[in-house]
Amino acid sequence: MAKHKGRGWHSRLLAAGLGVTALAAATSVWSAQADPAGARKPQASVSDTGPAAAVAEEIVHASDRGERGVNITIDDGPDPTWTPQVLQLLKENGVKATFCMVGTQARAYPDLVKKVVADGHRLCDHTIAHDTAMDSKSEAYQSQQILDAERMITEASGGVRPQYYRAPGGAFTPYSRKLAASRGMRPLGWNVDSKDFERPGVDAMVATVKSEIANGPTVLFHDAGGDRAQTVEALRQVLPWLKEQGYSFGFPVR
Repeated sequence: MAKHKGRGWHSRLLAAGLGVTALAAATSVWSAQADPAGARKPQASVSDTGPAAAVAEEIVHASDRGERGVNITIDDGPDPTWTPQVLQLLKENGVKATFCMVGTQARAYPDLVKKVVADGHRLCDHTIAHDTAMDSKSEAYQSQQILDAERMITEASGGVRPQYYRAPGGAFTPYSRKLAASRGMRPLGWNVDSKDFERPGVDAMVATVKSEIANGPTVLFHDAGGDRAQTVEALRQVLPWLKEQGYSFGFPVR
């Protein structure tokens, strides 16, 4: 699983003219939790019964549908323009997916989070700042990013917890994997990067998925962070093709 080299979430939001409210919200979370020495402290996750049972710490790629299973994963949302279009395509093709959500985006668009859950998809914690340098940061920082996102997503969904944790850019650490697993969130990797964030063209994205699906079952797309029109069209072509090849759609193993 190659590490993403894309721009940070903050700069991507601003460059796209999107998510300013979410960015401000993230900043306020940081400020509220800073101690006098400047250390950032994670808030407790919302819970009436305590965290979910711990899961394995190893990064998962496998599908619960076996060798011919495919896991469609959608990162960086929710987004009011693109997430509804992705959801409609998934419904039309009878596909369940895993949505790796940025916590501040989830808090900004709770109705979309609830729609994702209502449609039978699963939730994944994708931190609150989409910092692709998480693996170079302190444990306190990693904890804050993971736990605050868990809390925001759980609140936005109406109480449904994320079942996975995906480090931005694949920047996992032993600490972040252990922390996420202790909260019942299996660390989630990917095998096929559609490269949709780079917007290389629909044909290129479709060709990437077709040529690399033999590498493993978990496919990465995005529904936020910029113009995702190419992603929508690529999914429109890829999902039926995968069915024609005899693949079935499932979720990452927990």
